[in-house]
Amino acid sequence: MNAQVLTILGATGTIGVNTLDVVARHTGRFSIFALTGATQTEKLFQQCLQFRPRYAVMTEQAAADELRQKLAAAKCGTEVLAGRQALVDVATAPEVTTLMAAIVGAAGLPATLAAAKAGKRILLANKETLVVSGQLFMDAIHESGAALLPIDSEHSAIYQSLPMGFDGDLAKAGVNTIWLTASGGPFRTWSLEQMAGVTPEQAVAHPNWVMGRKISVDSASMMNKGLEVIEARWLFNAQADQIRVLVHPQSIIHSMVEYRDGSVMAQLGTPDMRTPIAFALGFPERIEAGVSPLDLLGSSLQFEQPDYKRFPCLQLAFDALRTGGFAPAVLNAANEVAVDAFLDGKCGFGDIPGAISHALERLPDASPLTLEDLLDADHRARTLAREYLLAREVA
Repeated sequence: MNAQVLTILGATGTIGVNTLDVVARHTGRFSIFALTGATQTEKLFQQCLQFRPRYAVMTEQAAADELRQKLAAAKCGTEVLAGRQALVDVATAPEVTTLMAAIVGAAGLPATLAAAKAGKRILLANKETLVVSGQLFMDAIHESGAALLPIDSEHSAIYQSLPMGFDGDLAKAGVNTIWLTASGGPFRTWSLEQMAGVTPEQAVAHPNWVMGRKISVDSASMMNKGLEVIEARWLFNAQADQIRVLVHPQSIIHSMVEYRDGSVMAQLGTPDMRTPIAFALGFPERIEAGVSPLDLLGSSLQFEQPDYKRFPCLQLAFDALRTGGFAPAVLNAANEVAVDAFLDGKCGFGDIPGAISHALERLPDASPLTLEDLLDADHRARTLAREYLLAREVA
């Protein structure tokens, strides 16, 4: 078997680190073409020393210059590139067979879309790619013949619970409903009054998963599940009414598929992102992930309906999916701005859905035709969200 040649977009984040952990367990099966990062120069430096990629990319020039100096002093031959075009270049290079798309937010979209057009095998951890550009991205996948494997634990679970060779026709596969499970986050049992005063430290303290700060806040607001609903629509060619959310605090059942004959297929496992990563890296073979076995003895499985009043971001995501057009891109952009402001202490937790609603109410009344259309809507949504939050701050 020839080694898979990997580029990892977002190598210094949680998904990137876990991907390299799995890769390190399979000497000779994978080789690293490129690793990319944003600001964590020291972490990317250490990764380059261990995995010796041909290229390392930092999105900021100053960080790239610092990394280049470190690697030269360590006599590491990895070439350092800088900027967003460099992300596209290392994602689409002819040598690359597989792309791990793990940059958080809309920043990872251009490179991931370019890889789809180039026919790469894409392991998609960047849910914003489908939230922002679902139709464009899936069209590129189908036109180029690229392979697409989801990395989110929920979508990986659905993929594993669908029939082998699923071709995007849920009716033909006998599927009634796709069930996305949600942990409920750290505020699952909190009242609206309690959540009004939460701090960033409380919001990023996820009870089950180790994730980055932005995704942890999205989990706390249940926007993460809302984004996953939109992602599921495109991954599995599902309509909004075919996708349901179920709160499952133990995070043992990662998601389920309900069939018309009454069967429900589910994927269970220890909450560890190395499981879906290893599944995608090895597919169709199952490979070692380093994950502790699931012990069900003494465990209980609990399920609850999501509370859309306490977690309005989830309802906003369903609404954006049904509206279509620019709405999902606007939803995502406004959320990114609001979450950043919350983490910086510049707005309250309850201001996040307010900023999103403000932007959605002013979204352009048109359908996107190109990536440039979507990025323009993204930019305008960010401006609207910042204006809303500034007005709240002044008031």
